[in-house]
Amino acid sequence: MTETKTFGYVRVSTKEQNTDRQIVVMQKLGINERDIFIDKASGKDFDRPQYQALKAQLRKGDLVYIVSLDRLGRNSDAIKKEWNEITTEIGADIVVTDMELLDTRKYKDTMGNFVANLVLEVLTFMAQSEREKTLARQAEGIAVAKAQGKHLGRPQLNIKTLTKQQRGDLEANFRAWETKELTGVQFMEILGLKKNSFYKITKEYKETIQ
Repeated sequence: MTETKTFGYVRVSTKEQNTDRQIVVMQKLGINERDIFIDKASGKDFDRPQYQALKAQLRKGDLVYIVSLDRLGRNSDAIKKEWNEITTEIGADIVVTDMELLDTRKYKDTMGNFVANLVLEVLTFMAQSEREKTLARQAEGIAVAKAQGKHLGRPQLNIKTLTKQQRGDLEANFRAWETKELTGVQFMEILGLKKNSFYKITKEYKETIQ
């Protein structure tokens, strides 16, 4: 008989977010560190490397712990599809630690399944609704910033944003580059700029000295 295994799945949305709280929960459950799968990725879908690695290892009778349902994902239909694949097609169990009713080990009868499925429906709906609200707030923030003329994303590179060293190197080597004594690649390396930024800066500088 194949030995069953216990796994933990941890997810945060960005690389900057901390996974410690979820990992501590898994460790208190006695899950071995090598059996805790961690993704730092959006919950919009299940195209996540560690989740897919976990799923590939699951066998009938195995157990997966998740701290909360939204750590599994935030798309209602996708969550239910994955839940069904793990519990029905693979035959593993899932325990959501912050929701007692979402423990597939306990509810095997008809009424138990009905209650658990109802809770799953409600929670997946809430997870997706929260994601949609977050996206709406982000879109609203972007629209306001654009209306106010604020630049979004990385600061735009121009002569004024160059360092004192870069400005000096630009002034000292520009003529040599124009007369082809210095190649574009060499000049880029001196300035520490990538191709698009290099041509933007040199064009701007040329306009200032004409």
